Amino acid sequence: MADPAHPSIHPNVFTIPAHRAFADALAAGLIRTFGDGPTGLARGTILVPRSRAVRAIQDAFVRLAGGGLLMPRLVPIGDPEIDETLGNALDPMGAAEPVPAAIDPLERTMRLANLVQQVRAAQGAPVEAGEALRLARDLGAALDQLHIEEIAPRDLIEAIPGDLQEHWQSSLDQLEIILSKWPAELQKIGRIDLAERRNILLNRVADRWRDNPPDHFVVAAGISTTAPAVAAVLRSVSRLENGMVVLSALDIDMPDEEWNALGPFEPDPQTGHRRRSIETHPQYALKLLLDRMGVARSEVRRWRWGGGHDAPAVRTRAISNAMAPAAFTGKWNALAPRERRLTGVRALECATSSEEAQVIALVLRETIEEPGRTAALVTPDRMLARRVSAHLRRWGIMADDSAGRPLSELPSGTLLLALAEAAAERFAPVPLLALLKHPLVRFGEGRAEWLSAVRRLDLLLRGPRPRPGLAAVTAHIADRLADAREGKRGQIAETLDWWKSVVAQLEPLEQAASRQGDIPSLVAAIRETASLLTDQAVWAGPNGRPAAEFVAQLEERGAHGPATVGMAELPEILRQLMAAIPVYPPQGGHPRIHIWGLLEARLQQTDLMVLGGLSEGVWPGLPSPDPWLAPKVRADLGLPGLEHRIGLAAHDLSAALGGQRVLVTRSRRDAGAPAVASRFWLRLEAMTGGMTRWPQLKAWAKAIDRPEVVRPAERPAPAPPVADRPRRISVTDVDRLKADPFALYAKAMLRLSSLDAVDSDPSPAWRGSAVHDVLEAWFKEDNCDPDKLVARAERLLDDHDAHPLMRAMWRPRLIAPIEWIAERVREDRAAGRTPIAAECDGVIDVPNIELKGKADRIDREADGNLAIVDYKTGQPPKTKAVEAGYAMQLGLLGMLADRGAFRGVEGISAAFEYWSLAKMGDSFGYVRTPFRKGADMTPDNFVAHAEATFREAADHWLTGEAPFTAKLHPEYAPYADYDQLMRLEEWYGRGGGEGDNG
Repeated sequence: MADPAHPSIHPNVFTIPAHRAFADALAAGLIRTFGDGPTGLARGTILVPRSRAVRAIQDAFVRLAGGGLLMPRLVPIGDPEIDETLGNALDPMGAAEPVPAAIDPLERTMRLANLVQQVRAAQGAPVEAGEALRLARDLGAALDQLHIEEIAPRDLIEAIPGDLQEHWQSSLDQLEIILSKWPAELQKIGRIDLAERRNILLNRVADRWRDNPPDHFVVAAGISTTAPAVAAVLRSVSRLENGMVVLSALDIDMPDEEWNALGPFEPDPQTGHRRRSIETHPQYALKLLLDRMGVARSEVRRWRWGGGHDAPAVRTRAISNAMAPAAFTGKWNALAPRERRLTGVRALECATSSEEAQVIALVLRETIEEPGRTAALVTPDRMLARRVSAHLRRWGIMADDSAGRPLSELPSGTLLLALAEAAAERFAPVPLLALLKHPLVRFGEGRAEWLSAVRRLDLLLRGPRPRPGLAAVTAHIADRLADAREGKRGQIAETLDWWKSVVAQLEPLEQAASRQGDIPSLVAAIRETASLLTDQAVWAGPNGRPAAEFVAQLEERGAHGPATVGMAELPEILRQLMAAIPVYPPQGGHPRIHIWGLLEARLQQTDLMVLGGLSEGVWPGLPSPDPWLAPKVRADLGLPGLEHRIGLAAHDLSAALGGQRVLVTRSRRDAGAPAVASRFWLRLEAMTGGMTRWPQLKAWAKAIDRPEVVRPAERPAPAPPVADRPRRISVTDVDRLKADPFALYAKAMLRLSSLDAVDSDPSPAWRGSAVHDVLEAWFKEDNCDPDKLVARAERLLDDHDAHPLMRAMWRPRLIAPIEWIAERVREDRAAGRTPIAAECDGVIDVPNIELKGKADRIDREADGNLAIVDYKTGQPPKTKAVEAGYAMQLGLLGMLADRGAFRGVEGISAAFEYWSLAKMGDSFGYVRTPFRKGADMTPDNFVAHAEATFREAADHWLTGEAPFTAKLHPEYAPYADYDQLMRLEEWYGRGGGEGDNG
């Protein structure tokens, strides 16, 4: 349509179709149109969407120009300092009133968070600083949208309906208060919002060029932003005598019926309701932009130049058909084959995201085998991008993800988070060790020595958590030193001295964490500690410099945020803020392989375009929720809906599908669950009747890691010389020797033992040891007085360092069976049975073997015989296992007792009992014997049977030459301490071995 102000001027608007490489086609056309002489282009200005597009178009000019070339001025339309970027092109603007500077983004977030916290507190719904920050970030996004759409706050207030649900009404009430206070906050500091400043500058540009056209050409290229201020600039450019607006992939062949169905629509004159636009369509944003420019689609002309890397023109028509609005997809049934054919586009569906990454890396490498060919992966899935980059490095190809990575995921950022988390958790073992092992700590020559000390500390902190604080860790190490054997004391003492030097560096951070403060003071403590621990290395390198800038800004701007912040809230605050700071890789990656996000890929194409991650929730991503503006309010105001980004993702896909060669990929399963195919994938499949596959790729990817000869691991069965075999064994290891000889070999000969987890909950083994300690002290110090046992157990719980919740859960499971033991001992004493020994060690010589054991308790019965008691915190062994020759511990202890191995204990063992502290029925605690009625094994022959079983096993493996076969009888080898060492999963279940029941 003609411009009402200038009826004789028709808009000069073009579109480069999807099947043409935008940057190359644009450069080719501009060179032919304005490149008359070496300085012809240099006099012009090209407005582009963002900084990344500047580089793409510069590269296109270089490729096409051949010789020397003076390029036009390239200006990102979203530049907040566009008045300075355009330079002398807008000198007359200087006569206008100066535009106030924009508020710093971090300061803005902090001030909004402070306002949110104040308003929520006044309304009786206070929030912590971390939540206030999250709400402030969403609030900032809502304010930006209001500014971008040039909607005044009063319009928002008037648009609030009275029939909203309660939670939305509450949010809008808070928003109303903030909107009334925020302008005053900005006026106080003499700043304005960045989006408002950009609007003012863009409107001045539009007015200036409308009233005083420049004497050089101006081209707006690839801009799809629908903001009214941007549309005003494009409107002015399109009416310039030497102006052009060049859009990307506008569908000028789309049937009018479909085009008009996209919206936006005027409100109904009677009801006031606005018909819902199809914002998820790839053409919706461009249609809205044309409407705001005052340009009809029929006035848009096709760009007639190509860049030499174009796909067939039919590709654009097929893409348009595939993206038809849902109400018009019925036309697919009547389409001619060439109208639905995506020649040059192939698809690949992989089983997992890992396989997808490997396939993509392989096809990228295959493409650059041909000299001069280029390839790019385009995906919004950053994990997929990182995996592909890692796979490419196996061939020495460095392909950086140009979309960048959040500072929170990079070494300098993770160190700041590690410091905050360690301080917030009062230096609990897990966050403390994560901090001390961080790759930047003691970076440099002393790193190896530092790590050796940290590993020794790691071993000392295994098991249940010590009490919180640095002093408690010091006391814990000192306790371990006091309890250590002579051979270990020197190493632990050395670790203690080293740890005290570490404490001196961490104490200022602990002191800062111990009191409520403000963000700057807490961040300053983290900064100082980070500098000390890393000798300033945390601030160096490609991610160190952004971290230094972030910390400096946070110390300066954080004072405007929430007034009171605890260290427990700081990790979440840092994580939120650093996640929004992208760090881009330094240049130097492979020149012909690119990995782009959706923003980076706009206006760019390569010889092969791989579009990866086409699963729902990835491409397109899930709409981000808005906690401030209800959908109805957004619709009434004319703001973009929450799903408008789906339309942008659809347009990105449409443009990328126009490449010469395209591979579209997805995985049926992501890291944790089945993945649903993207709606775009399903459209392409339905319209084409099934995209052409590339099955060879998966075969090639599998062949890479498939060895020519498969040599599976065999079941280990070491057979050391008889002279080297153990000559000393515990009664508790006899079962291990018989059921899993390899486990005994690993423990006794290789001297390997499993480690407790760091900061672990009390394990069954640990609880068992603690109970044994209580019962031993009860015997030795309280003479088994039933009235003193429960009090001793209570002291154990009170002195234990476990988490209070864990102690509360464990207390009833300990006290109830302890009360049962006390009552049972009281009854036994009344019947003439008396405990005479507890936790006593004994050793006897069986020919060529020493057998040792520790008896939990030995009682003297009324008839003078001995009763062997074994405490179990869990279930005792099954009688079936005893009859099979396993679980002989009680019988072997009886053998030691019969032979006088326990000091001060004389007599014949005649009773064998398991005292279980587990639950049976409704109560805790019961006694079980390893015999059943009518069986051949009885208390009278139990010791003899145990001795015969032991002698047979000893003759076989200890004094004989039998190999120590792994998992010989797995049904009696439940422990998995050495399963990884024996590579169990590589051979178990294949058959071919005695006892193999796989």
